Amino acid sequence: MRLVAAVVSTCVMVAGLTAPQAAQVAVARHAPPPIRWGRCADPNLQKAGASCGDLVVPLDYAHPEGAKITLAVSRVLHTSPDAAYQGVMLTNPGGPGGAGLNLALLGRFVPDHAGDAYDWIGFDPRGVGASRPSLSCVGRYFRLDRPGYVPRTRHLMRVWRARSRHYAHACATARGHRLLAHARTRDTVRDMESLREALGQPAISFYGFSYGTYLGQVYATLHPTHVRRLVLDSNVDPRTVWYRANLNQDVAFDRNVKIYFRWLARYDGVYHLGSSARAVERRFYRELARLGRHPAGGVLGPDELTDVFTTAGYYVYGWEAIARAYAALRHHGRAAGMVRLYRAVNPVGPAADNQFAMYLATECTDAPWPHSWARQRHDNRRLYRTHPFLTWANAWFNAPCTRWPAPAGRPVRVDGRAVRQPVLLIDETKDAATPFPGSLEVRGRFPTSSLVAGVGGTTHAASLSGVACVDDAIAAYLSTGVVPARRPGRRADLDCPPVPQPHPTAHPARGTVGGSGLAPVGFGPQGLQRSPSAARRP
Repeated sequence: MRLVAAVVSTCVMVAGLTAPQAAQVAVARHAPPPIRWGRCADPNLQKAGASCGDLVVPLDYAHPEGAKITLAVSRVLHTSPDAAYQGVMLTNPGGPGGAGLNLALLGRFVPDHAGDAYDWIGFDPRGVGASRPSLSCVGRYFRLDRPGYVPRTRHLMRVWRARSRHYAHACATARGHRLLAHARTRDTVRDMESLREALGQPAISFYGFSYGTYLGQVYATLHPTHVRRLVLDSNVDPRTVWYRANLNQDVAFDRNVKIYFRWLARYDGVYHLGSSARAVERRFYRELARLGRHPAGGVLGPDELTDVFTTAGYYVYGWEAIARAYAALRHHGRAAGMVRLYRAVNPVGPAADNQFAMYLATECTDAPWPHSWARQRHDNRRLYRTHPFLTWANAWFNAPCTRWPAPAGRPVRVDGRAVRQPVLLIDETKDAATPFPGSLEVRGRFPTSSLVAGVGGTTHAASLSGVACVDDAIAAYLSTGVVPARRPGRRADLDCPPVPQPHPTAHPARGTVGGSGLAPVGFGPQGLQRSPSAARRP
């Protein structure tokens, strides 16, 4: 593992305590050095005039004088007059494990030039992407034609448990394995605070999607006076970190795939997949069974088909592409289109599992995970009876946590009562990756917050996707700090239309985040799915 040489750090003793007390509460301070900005490697960042650099932080903030790691950081400077400058806007795409350098481009998607007054900051969190070291355990983990997700036999159950144990063991011995004990949300929040200090800012603004909302929640809890603007899109429910959150996803994705089945039935004249949602659903599960016996093209099995359809539960952006590929598979036995969609969000090769490895490194250690397989087996069997679509896929995605080689901590209790600035929350009411009750819970914990809802929408992390009602609220907030008036009760404060479902004869909208290559990462199964429209590359 390559580590950066130590930088200046100081130890500050808390005065006014007895010697034993002082020894217990001694606080080690890390003074981050300034970032040396230079040319970005990414051509999109180059085209935008961005600059890039490295932030040096401790591997372990409890020992700041010890080993150091670097975080890759990008910056697009404000284009407004200096008199209108509103400071820095940190961003995070989600995950955990999502690379965020390209989110420095996010400001260009805010309407009315409301993003022009900020310096937009992207960064790859510790262990991710261009940050060093980065973690990779088994680069071919998401290869095609894996064992079937649903453990219909004891043999399949043993195979998947062994596969999960092997992945956890591989992470324990991988390059970058020292990150495993220092990959909790709290560690990344400390990195955000180091980034604020390195940028010389008294307070930061933050725009987080999906898991990024949890980073924002924890940062605001621990550093409430350092928050200026806070935009949280598709909120993690802080009550469910993380085992319960994944079980809740199983219910929500089962609902959303049925919504997609209804859409396919509506356009039966185009795709010929069934004239009713029930007919589409029956054929889908028959297709899973058939692929379990005879993988299409020798490589496309039921797991891969489930994974591709899972993206339809996350977003509406790729519905047409999935429908075309599925129709080609069903009617002509052609698997190539479905294989392309699968590989777009599940690459294999050296370091291809980086996002997955860091997803696990965070979720397995943020909070205790049930180590009793009997309990997990019981919970998933019970859910599968009524919500079969994602349950076992999600179970195996997270199963390495059962044998994870780093200890779990306790999550920060999210509490936004000390935050004095207005906070803007956004979510669609049928979001499956972070179900809508999570946004209602965060609204309750942040008294200065206001929640904008895309009513009836199924798209995860949907802001800046061209829905004027939502995007104009963001622009107004970034310009003035004003959020929609808060309504009484446990409800949204502004109801908006959702991202619309596509029409097969229409062309997708241009210039939106969802179609730009900046689509956020949704925490959850199958290689951290992103919208297929942005996932070429997702």
